[in-house]
Amino acid sequence: MTLPTSRAPSAPTPGEAIRLSVVMPVLNEERTLRLALNRLVHTDLPCPLEVIVVDDGSTDGTWDLLTAFRCAHGEVVLCRHERNRGKGAAVLTGLDVATGTHALVFDADLEYDPEDIRRMLQPVIEGRAATVYGTRLFGRDTVYQSFWFALGNRATTLAANVLYDAAISDLHTCLKLLPLPLLRSLDLDEQGFGLDTQITARMLMSGVRPYEVPISYNSRTREEGKKIGWKHGVESIAILRRERAAARRRPTWMQVSRDVARFQRGQAVERLIAMEEARIAARLVARLAGADPRVDVVARAEAGA
Repeated sequence: MTLPTSRAPSAPTPGEAIRLSVVMPVLNEERTLRLALNRLVHTDLPCPLEVIVVDDGSTDGTWDLLTAFRCAHGEVVLCRHERNRGKGAAVLTGLDVATGTHALVFDADLEYDPEDIRRMLQPVIEGRAATVYGTRLFGRDTVYQSFWFALGNRATTLAANVLYDAAISDLHTCLKLLPLPLLRSLDLDEQGFGLDTQITARMLMSGVRPYEVPISYNSRTREEGKKIGWKHGVESIAILRRERAAARRRPTWMQVSRDVARFQRGQAVERLIAMEEARIAARLVARLAGADPRVDVVARAEAGA
């Protein structure tokens, strides 16, 4: 892996609490990458922006395009995998080097509109939410090229809601805005497309529920380079079930707190028992010596007075 070629995130001005890191994983996106980056860096956002592009082993001219683009845009950070490791691995590489307070993944395929990022930031800036999902279900300009793709997304979203007692409307939306410390605390490890599902599963298990904002979406076809298929839907269901089962085996913070309290109460009881045993032993020793320990206590009290 090649580490960032340079780093020049804009410093927040006084009073600005949010700094956004946008992670863009790319694989052979030479055709759409320049336009996607131009649209992203020229979007008027209400906070400092850091763009991290991770080339996941592209074999076309993607890397050359990125290095040329970086020369003109100091806010862009470049990372490179020498071989293709998967979209999830590329996203995790980007999150590792991110410096913002919040992070968001943005694809280079032109399916999403960067203008929607500004709308997603608004609830965070206003203090109404910390985590925001862009939902395609209620978007005014949402276009699915495949009925089966739309149906698969609805099915996996329903599965997530049933398994995690949630009420999200779009499990596989790319636009997920989360605090960077929260993302890092989830201990993510999925290397492929399944990272998208793992983020939501572990976030929901941690007790976080996202605020949803309608966004636009224009799906591309397989001929245009879309890589998602039915097997990814099956994988998503498997990840949801696996994460739910694993979470049941992991103690929650509430359970840990109860165990700690129980342990502390046990220690207190043990100290009381030890103190009482010491008093009984002292009285027994005094009686064996021919003295009444109660009289001795009174005598010491009178002497002190």
